[in-house]
Formats: sequence, C-alpha cells, structure tokens
Amino acid sequence: MRFSSNFLAQAASALLLSSGCQAASVQRRADTCNGYSELCDRSYGNVSFVGAHNSYAVDVNNLFANQDYDVTQQLKDGIRLLQLQVHNNNNVLQLCHSECSFYNGGTLEDYLKKVKTWMDANTNDVVTIVIVNSDGFAASDFASVYESAGVSDLSYAPDQSTVTYESWPTLGMLVDNGKRLVSFLASGADFSSVPYLIDEFTNVWETAYDVTDTTFDCEVNRTKGDSGTQLYMINHFLDKLVLGTPAPDISKANLTNSVSETGGLGIQSDTCTAQYGRPPNFMLVDFYEYGGGSIFEVAATNNKVEYTASSIATPKPTSSSSSSSGSGDGALALGVPGLWVSLLCTIFGVGAGMILVV
Repeated sequence: MRFSSNFLAQAASALLLSSGCQAASVQRRADTCNGYSELCDRSYGNVSFVGAHNSYAVDVNNLFANQDYDVTQQLKDGIRLLQLQVHNNNNVLQLCHSECSFYNGGTLEDYLKKVKTWMDANTNDVVTIVIVNSDGFAASDFASVYESAGVSDLSYAPDQSTVTYESWPTLGMLVDNGKRLVSFLASGADFSSVPYLIDEFTNVWETAYDVTDTTFDCEVNRTKGDSGTQLYMINHFLDKLVLGTPAPDISKANLTNSVSETGGLGIQSDTCTAQYGRPPNFMLVDFYEYGGGSIFEVAATNNKVEYTASSIATPKPTSSSSSSSGSGDGALALGVPGLWVSLLCTIFGVGAGMILVV
C-alpha cells in the first residue's frame, strides 16, 4: 500500500500531538570549526592542533619561560592546545615551572577564567588543555577549580575512560553540544568521579621531551595504552643545557618552528605522518610566534585545509636589561645577569646578597 507524502505528514503530526510530544527545535549546526568549515565534519581524533608548551610560563629573558605572550593572545593567534604544570603552593593549585620559587605563573583558577572569557567570545572553537599534575592533586581538587572558573559546563566527558583516536566526536558535535573544552590529566584522573578530566596516557602517547639537538624523532616515549589506537603528541621544543639543566633555546626558535628547515616542526610532522600513517594530533611548541605563523601552516597541511597567513603577535625583543613582560605572581622577571644569579642561588642555596653582580 502506498501513501502520499501529505498523508504521511498529517499522520506524523497527529501521532506527536496524541502522545503529548512537542516538536523539538533543531539547533543550527556549526558551519565553521576552529577557523575552517572543513573541520566541522572531522573527528577530533583526525585533526592536528598546535599547542603552547607551558602556556602560562610567559616572560622575556627568563630561563623558566616558554612563551612570550599570555594565554589570551595565544588563543587569539590560533593556539588550540594549552599545556600546564600544576603545583601545590600552600594548598592552592598553582601554575609553576618545576618549582614555584623558579617561576610562579599564578593560580589555575585565574588562568582558566581567562580561557573561559576567550571561549565565551569564540563559540565555534574547540580547545584542549593538558595538565601535568606535578604534586599529585586529586581529580576532585581540579574539579573544584574548574567549577569555580566556570569551565566545567564547557568540558567534554566521553562515555568511557578510554577512547580510540577513531572514536571521538566531530568538532561540529562538540561545538553544537557546547562541550568545546577537552581536558587531559597526566596523572590522578578518576573517570568515575570527574569524567571530563580524561587520563592522558591511557588516551595519548607522546614523543620525547627535553630534546637538545635538532633530531626530533617519532618514537613512542610515554604511554599507558595501545599507541596504535591512541591520539599522539609530538613535543617539538628545542632546549639547551644551562649548567647541565635543559632550558628553552629561543635563539633557534625560528628554525625549530619552521615548515621545512632542518629540525623544523614541518619535518618532524611529516616524518611521524609517514611512520604512523596519520599526522600528529597535538604539536607542542615554545615561543609559538617565532616563524611568523609557520606552525599554523604545518597544522593546515596536516588537516588538508588551505593555509591563509594572518597577522599574529611578533617576537618580543630580548636584551640584558630587566624583563618587562612578567605575567605571573612571583615570576622571575630578571635580566640576563639576574637570571644567572637566581639560578646559582637556587643550585647552591645561597642568598642573592652574597653574590656580586657585575
């Protein structure tokens, strides 16, 4: 038996009304995601995101800083992965580099509030946060801060604790559902109590970090799962040894962030893509603005979208004078001589007044 389309429409309406149902309004689907319409239908696990290593560690002429610009500018310029170190500073979740006496970037709550402000103004963007839980806070401690900062409602919680790279929702789904913040916790995750704080190394593997030569390889360095089914991150920031300790090598940042130079991000990305049959999901860099946007060109190539150069922040001048861009509470805003004094004081445990500054 065949029915006309008009008859079927009338029957459907009658059924809805008789059952007391109301037709739900259909939300308009996002037509641009992270700057590109092509990415809306792309799985989160099939997108390359550029990340700021130690996003909060912002300063000039500071051995413990990894960025020149704060998180708001980072996001404005196109950074979509924010990596953090959280330490215990008098029972406060604090953003510090190695130790809070070395670099104190303020509280996690204040930082997340800045992220929320930007995300509220940019509703078609998906942002990822990766947190190093340096002092073993419980997941519930992070949840309290997420709630206070207003980002818990933005946070995506998967249906299960382990998600293969092929099983993630599309960016369009995350945008449409208002769950645009994806957070990974390197240790201390508890899916049963805080499902939106996703265990990093069950779901993501990483390459080596603290690399001091330009041979960035693609070998699995850290994981707790099956690297063949996980998302993966390349740590593409070059260090130099200062008194035997790795420190960011800003002098080579243009080359490190480049598309095609030896030791450049584009070279490692291409190498890893060839080795694993898929591009890296996350590419973590220092001083992201060096290269004039080259890191975003690498991501566009990975994502098979057309790269259009846009105006981003420019590198801040470095000098031997005192830094003028410290951003965190108690950040070491020191010129080059002061940096050495501070580092020597830390290593040898002496007061700054005992060392003659020349």
